[in-house]
Amino acid sequence: MGGKVGSKLTLSTLGAVMSNTDSFIEEVTEEVRRDKLYAALRKYGWIGILAVAAIVGGAAYSEYNKAQARAQAEATGDSMLAALQLDESVERAAALALVEVENPSASAIVSLMTAAEQSSAGETESANETLQSVANAQDLPLIYRQIASFKALGLSAAELPVEERRAGYEALSQPGNPLRLLATEQLGLIDIEVGDTAAALVVFQGIIDDSEATADLQQRSVQLMVALGAEPDLTQLTEAGN
Repeated sequence: MGGKVGSKLTLSTLGAVMSNTDSFIEEVTEEVRRDKLYAALRKYGWIGILAVAAIVGGAAYSEYNKAQARAQAEATGDSMLAALQLDESVERAAALALVEVENPSASAIVSLMTAAEQSSAGETESANETLQSVANAQDLPLIYRQIASFKALGLSAAELPVEERRAGYEALSQPGNPLRLLATEQLGLIDIEVGDTAAALVVFQGIIDDSEATADLQQRSVQLMVALGAEPDLTQLTEAGN
């Protein structure tokens, strides 16, 4: 019995010694590292100071940039909200046109909003010019340029020849374009406008069958086909629902 107790005590003591030894080794290692660091700083002191300054300065500069960007975004948002709270479309359009934005994407959004207010105010020519400026800005993401082109085509529908409008929507309806299906819908409406019902039905049935089409867009296509006296094939919609 005593032998077993003695064995336990021995193991316990050994564990404590090993633990103390590990701590001692860690302390020595840390001291060696610290001594090496001090030696390096003594030898290359000015480099060390510059490195620390660069790290601290870089972090501070990064935080400063983030703070500046955040402050600018807030100021832009405040200006936009203030403009939209004005009573008349003419006033809102004028105020939005004065909003200063450095970020290209934010600038595109402000321009699209400006064009919408210009259109509401009856300033169709100004609205079209604003949209074209966005559509032609090659530094902007494709989505903004195509939204501007789409809206400009709709805004100028009464003035543009049918074939010019068709060409514009065909360019937007190419595979991979973000507004592909909306532009395709407009092509179907142009077919109706020129009296080509058969072509329009093909377009609308294609939208119904397209897995990327939204439910609203598919429903509009169904309604248009019914209005044209045709019976849409809803097989794809039924299978998708299952």
